[in-house]
This record gives sequence, C-alpha cells and structure tokens, in this order.
Amino acid sequence: MLTFVGETVILLELKKRYFIRLSYKGSNFHGWQIQPNASTVQEEVNKALSTVLNQAINVVGCGRTDTGVHASDFMAHFEVEESFEFDCEKLAFKLNRFLPYDIAINEIFRVKADAHTRFDAIARTYVYRITKRKNPFRKESHWQIQHVLDVAKMNDAAKILFEYIDFTSFSKLHTDVKTNNCKISKAEWLETADELVFTIKADRFLRNMVRAIVGTLVEVGRGKMDLAGFRKVIESKNRSNAGSSVPGHGLFLVKIEYPDDLRAEDV
Repeated sequence: MLTFVGETVILLELKKRYFIRLSYKGSNFHGWQIQPNASTVQEEVNKALSTVLNQAINVVGCGRTDTGVHASDFMAHFEVEESFEFDCEKLAFKLNRFLPYDIAINEIFRVKADAHTRFDAIARTYVYRITKRKNPFRKESHWQIQHVLDVAKMNDAAKILFEYIDFTSFSKLHTDVKTNNCKISKAEWLETADELVFTIKADRFLRNMVRAIVGTLVEVGRGKMDLAGFRKVIESKNRSNAGSSVPGHGLFLVKIEYPDDLRAEDV
C-alpha cells in the first residue's frame, strides 16, 4: 500500500492478524502476562512463535491470569506481514512440539485486521473447583476446604450478583480500568460427593474478581455472612468488606466467546 507524506512516497506493508486458541496449566507460571524475572505463558508463546516463524512475534492475550491460574480456553493474537505465508495447522503442530507440555495450541486461524482477542470478547466463563477431601491428584487444580458449607445458601447469594453491575467490592485495588461495571449472566454452585464447582459467566471481569467472589460466597456458606450482609458487601463498593481471595490454583478460564464475523473469510 502506498501513502504520501509531502512529496515522499512510502510503501507500507499490510499486516495479517491471527487468533491462537490455546490452553495451559498455570502451576509452573506466574500468570499469562510477561513480567521481569518470572516464567509466564506469554513469554513462552512469544519465544516459540518467534523461533518457528523466524521473526520477532509478540502475542496479545484476551486478558490476564494470575500465578497458578489455569486456562482450558484462552485466546491470543499476533500479526505478520501480508506477504508472509504459512499453514495454520502445520504451525500449530510445530508450536506444540516446541512448547513445554503444560501449554497446548489448539487452533490458529486468520481474522479481520482489526480483530482483538481482549476488546472483541463478548463473554468469558470461569470455573472454580473446591475439593472436600485430601486428594493428591487435585493438589494443583482444586482448593481443599475442611469446612461444611451450606451450598443452597451460597447459590442464593450468587443469584444476588445478577441484580448489580458495579463490582468494585470484588476488584483488586489500584487497577487501570475505566469502569468496574460488569454484567454477570451465570453464577451457580454444583456439588458432588467430594467436589464443589462454581461457574460464573460475564461480559468482562475485574482483576481478582472471581477469586474474591468465591471467597465471599464461602463466608456465606460457612454461616459467617448472611444474604443481607452479602448484598451490603456489593453495595459498599469497598474491597475490604468482601471475603479473602481464594487460592489461584482452583481457578480455570474455560470459555471465551466472540462475535461470529471475526474470521477473515467473512471480510
């Protein structure tokens, strides 16, 4: 593409953008986002892509996950020059051979040039897992809790979340977001003989929001907070009034949803 600056003609190379659908076990990583002196998922994916494609690549993720948090469905995007060609299926195969075993590339596909994994997401779903008994195979995927919990009351409290959009009380302090408003469309606990699973879906989430909500719902389940108290926590818009954040290793990002028209074939 040609562009004119005064009398100078500059040739601008167009970019192609690709989405990567991946999953990872977060136990060995300090979250998704690159940070100094720490192993992160983003760093590993950047290194693998740059090596396989033989050029500097920086992927942009659909959000952040904290240390120990897992993702069975995470999206990232990257760009290459329009003239650069590769086969998406073969690239995924090569990346999986290069990446550590706890990161898996599930799909790579071309999208519209302005598609963005973070800003175009219309819904995200998280799951938090609690084990009721000691289980060595759940050490890195569940939070073990000894207390007897009133799950019915926890579900009653979870329904209160649908009545509000401002979740400042469950947000990490001093973040750089412009609003603490989120629209929650699902929040429920399911119980089995030895496990509790909390599923929550919203259009967006604040930093630490799910872990703070789970911690506060557990307070309800233990009888340390009633439903009126839970409502007051939300309305206070004060993080110090909510329960403690539960450990990150029980949290999974399980689904990211996007509009149907982002793929390149729809251009």
